[in-house]
Amino acid sequence: MKRLLSTGLNAGSDTVVEVIGGQGAWFHLSDGRRVLDGSNTAGALGHAHPDMVETVRNVAGHPAVSEGWAYRDRELAAEELIDVAFAGETDWIGAVRFGLSGSEVNDLALSLAQALTGRAPIATRERSYHGLTGLSRDVTVQPHWHGGLSLMAGGVRPVAPNTEVRVISAPVSSLYGERVADLPPDDDAALRAKLDGTAATIIDYTQGGIYHDAAYQDRVAAAARDAGSLWIADEVVTGAGRSGRWFAFQGGTSRPDMVTMGKALAGGAAPIGAVILSKDLVDRLGGSAWQAYSTYRGHPVAMAGVRTYLRVLQRDNLLARVTELGEIIRNRLLVIAQKHPSVARIDGRGMHWTVELHGPHWRDWRGDTMTAPLASRVSARALGLGVVIGTSGEQTSLFIAPPLIVTDAEIGQILDTLDEALLLADAEMETPAR
Repeated sequence: MKRLLSTGLNAGSDTVVEVIGGQGAWFHLSDGRRVLDGSNTAGALGHAHPDMVETVRNVAGHPAVSEGWAYRDRELAAEELIDVAFAGETDWIGAVRFGLSGSEVNDLALSLAQALTGRAPIATRERSYHGLTGLSRDVTVQPHWHGGLSLMAGGVRPVAPNTEVRVISAPVSSLYGERVADLPPDDDAALRAKLDGTAATIIDYTQGGIYHDAAYQDRVAAAARDAGSLWIADEVVTGAGRSGRWFAFQGGTSRPDMVTMGKALAGGAAPIGAVILSKDLVDRLGGSAWQAYSTYRGHPVAMAGVRTYLRVLQRDNLLARVTELGEIIRNRLLVIAQKHPSVARIDGRGMHWTVELHGPHWRDWRGDTMTAPLASRVSARALGLGVVIGTSGEQTSLFIAPPLIVTDAEIGQILDTLDEALLLADAEMETPAR
């Protein structure tokens, strides 16, 4: 009997690939292959980045210092995150608390919102994913993440949320094609009514393949303010560079009450999360102790990783590079979409893009099949051609999110491979159902 309970993002019964090493944008596999990493939101600096390797070596001998103990490098990491990533935002930004993951800090932020407002309901947008811990799972409305038993008899059994969750509509427009809406669009009155009485309104910038524009953000933020609902910008994926700016919310004029971060913030050196509060919220805390203690939050390796990651992004001018590469990806994906009848929709920003295939609507797919979904089969074909193209365990969605240090030639190889792998989906569309 296998002793390790494991899983994979690509649903189905195929063996999970074993990674034994990596360099730059490449993974080294146990079967001797080198494969190009085209979908990794945590490894923004790729693999074995020399600055990150040196950082981990230098801090490895430091004792584990829990959140309850003072640690100067944790203070420095917070100061540098504010000074670097939020430069120009100091009129409203307040303070940082570090965590272990995006799921955890989303739960922390939502819990704090309930405590500060005295309200329980939370609003999120359709097709959202905010994590699998506590309240972050409650506001994850994609059903296949609730319970997670994708290969068991009976399949996924959605778990009822512990708090009232209200779901607001999102834009349907995309770079190519149009998203199938789950809800009728909210006019201003309907949006305001949904947010009335909520503790928080949390929105992100990539999940479910939805990359909304600044106008949507500003409209939701204004309605949340009117309703007395704290607005949380979930920047776990997009924060610290992937959108081509430090934060996706900076595309709009509104500013959140809280920002949550994770994924790449520590440069892949260690698990990481962060919740950043506005000055107004810090003032509302009034010196109260925020009683949500954790042993490993702000661990020395993670804190050193944060400081190094911020330095490398600045030194190597990676935000400008993301913008440049984002245009290359955008233009090539448009050509690919028009070429392949299996492609229903494409959208994205910077270095995060979703390719959605024709097939069952995501809410109708429960992930309870031993047969690999179409997106997983396309992903497997890409892997056979030497490129990792991810799915999120859904039937029809693929995503492109390579390291920020990827070269033009490597971007070309990722997109050439996607182009080739999509022929599998095209052929399946052409095969009559039996």
